[in-house]
Amino acid sequence: MVEDKQPPHQKIWVDGCFDFTHHGHTGALMQARQFGNELYVGVHSDEDIFANKGPVVMSLDERIKSVDACKWVTRSVPGAPYVTDPKVMDDWGCEYVVHGDDITTDADGNDCYQIVKDLGRFLVVKRTPNISTTDLIQRMLSTSTAHHYASLSAADSSHPLLQNAAVERMASYATDETALNPHSGVYAMIDGVALECLVPPSQVVEESLAKSAYYIDGSFDLFHVGHIECLAAVHKRAQEDGAVVVVGIHDDETVNQGRGENHPIMNIFERTLCVLQCRYVDTVVVGAPFLPTPLFIELLDQKGIHITRVFHGHTDVITNHSALYNAVDPYLWAKEQSMYEQLPASNTSSLTTKNIVDRVLDHRRMYEERQRNKGVKAVNERRMAGK
Repeated sequence: MVEDKQPPHQKIWVDGCFDFTHHGHTGALMQARQFGNELYVGVHSDEDIFANKGPVVMSLDERIKSVDACKWVTRSVPGAPYVTDPKVMDDWGCEYVVHGDDITTDADGNDCYQIVKDLGRFLVVKRTPNISTTDLIQRMLSTSTAHHYASLSAADSSHPLLQNAAVERMASYATDETALNPHSGVYAMIDGVALECLVPPSQVVEESLAKSAYYIDGSFDLFHVGHIECLAAVHKRAQEDGAVVVVGIHDDETVNQGRGENHPIMNIFERTLCVLQCRYVDTVVVGAPFLPTPLFIELLDQKGIHITRVFHGHTDVITNHSALYNAVDPYLWAKEQSMYEQLPASNTSSLTTKNIVDRVLDHRRMYEERQRNKGVKAVNERRMAGK
């Protein structure tokens, strides 16, 4: 990747619902950011989404906080109109709007971007395949684990995470705030005993990792504002102390053992991309162990990652993961080394992945109707796109 590339435009506009703000959304934001020096993101109101698409799962405030946490976003614009308005774009000094190569329609079946298309102010990027809010809601409404990935193994060179396409995708999400230059490193635990570098960090991050890195781990499923506020708190501490943030992401098997049912809703690849796009993250470890043991810390050190603090959110990890390791405290060793710090509760501490799934399940009929309507709408949108 070439350092210090320059985008062709100044300010770019993107708008949408950003429900869950999954890696499909942030993939579009990443590509949009490559067009300009600044990226302004309009976020539709709950009422507009309900009128044009159906019930939203995450509130406007939650969706705004998720968008603001994306490193490629300059500023979010709450309450942007569902049908893209060039006057609103003008208010923010944005010449072009960027959208994926699919059609989005309003309640009347009209293309939401037709006005800006006719004005020549529309830029197209590649839509991220196999992920949408509709897909995630469908997973919540089902009991299938077909989306899960097996744990990484040296004996399985065909593992999806190790394929060139997946590594290239992770590298693109590991870029800096310009979406053009390297930033985050991506490492993977293999068989629980070896650490492999999939995406090398930038030189600046590499040098910082060798000095002091603050570590926090978890599932980060349905990457939400509760996760974001934890990462922001660790990042703030790291900035104050001249350290960087390393995030360990548990694999699907580990999460499922602790959470049961068909959790995680997002697989390890999807969760990794969600974490990588966050502005508070400098390096990730894919398939990090549930127990950050001395062996694991030593493996990181051998790769030039010097862990000096280990963090966890305010929740009781033993209670939440009692099915794992016979309720052994996973941070016992870190506590014994005086490396452990538990984060205080925040304004979003009550929000969990389970809460979000419950929002869907508690209103199952409403969301099932949304899914049916979305299916009918999708047929019309594909027809309009000539697909």
